[in-house]
Amino acid sequence: MEAEKLKNLLNHWIEHNEEHISKYKEWAQKIREDRRELSDLIVKSITYFERGNEILKKAMEMI
Repeated sequence: MEAEKLKNLLNHWIEHNEEHISKYKEWAQKIREDRRELSDLIVKSITYFERGNEILKKAMEMI
């Protein structure tokens, strides 16, 4: 039972991160012309969320 619950949580966290990534990309694009440095930082943060999701997916494989 705990393994199934953990798998569901991991899946939820991955999906949640994907939603954030989508919004970050949207806002980075919106402000790109006027606030390039800020946009670049937001884009950089996306790589960390994507890497986190890779790690969470590996964790799911261990269950």
